Amino acid sequence: MNTATSRAQVRFRNILFATDFSQAAAQAIPYVKKIAEHYDADLVTLYVRPPVVNPMTEPITWAADIDAAKAQNDEDREEVLQTFAGIRTQVLIEEGDIQPCLDAAIKKNNTDLVVIGTRGRSGLGKFLLGSVAEEIFRTVSCPVLTVGPHSGAVHEHGGDLREILYATDLSPESRAAAPCAISLAKEFQSRLILMHVIREPRPEDLVSPVNVKASLEKLLRELVPSDAEASCKPEYIVESGDPADMILEFARVKEMDLIVLGARPEKDAPGAETHHLPTAIAYKIVSHAECPVLTVRH
Repeated sequence: MNTATSRAQVRFRNILFATDFSQAAAQAIPYVKKIAEHYDADLVTLYVRPPVVNPMTEPITWAADIDAAKAQNDEDREEVLQTFAGIRTQVLIEEGDIQPCLDAAIKKNNTDLVVIGTRGRSGLGKFLLGSVAEEIFRTVSCPVLTVGPHSGAVHEHGGDLREILYATDLSPESRAAAPCAISLAKEFQSRLILMHVIREPRPEDLVSPVNVKASLEKLLRELVPSDAEASCKPEYIVESGDPADMILEFARVKEMDLIVLGARPEKDAPGAETHHLPTAIAYKIVSHAECPVLTVRH
């Protein structure tokens, strides 16, 4: 029996929803609503657009362009306020590059959760919000909830979080996400599954795969405090294979509503191999999951 006691509950009090008003961004709206209403959070929606005045066009058109942009801003602002009626919502519409605008908004509003929709990759490269999502995923220090292109096709129950999968490589960075996964499971009365994936056993291995899995399952059990076991009803899964593929397949087959990953902001090149869950693996999960993915930074 795990005798540890749970840490303070995770509270999302200030949520930032980054949107471009696309269908990809709209996929995230039910989850924004669900979490904001549950935690009675303040919501900031951020839309970053290209500059209205284009120096390559004739100056004579600039005044009309500014007026048209102002009218569109008013329309977009009203759409957001209607979408999130009943939630304390601030609408930010900025010009320029999204990363500096996002960083400034996060700091100014004491943001503790960023939500984005992403289309991932296509044969023509990354769609709008694909490359942006990857940059946000790698650099933002607070938790990030990404809602991918497949989430809406399977999960049409209004953003409910009934089944949560916490996938960990048991590194310190990955373990740091455990309290968040446990807290969410308790808050939403969800079933929590803890999963660790190891490489396929080799003939030259000195320790039997059965013993390895038993030892790793014990480490997973130690992550769940005794006072959380009754509410979370945790299950512990140790599998072997490719981490991203195994996590994605398990989440798909078991119809998980949320995947929780632990990582840290990466300052190396995207996909660089480090001692913690590599960005390439985590971003593959974010891009292809059939449910939202919450990435918790260390």
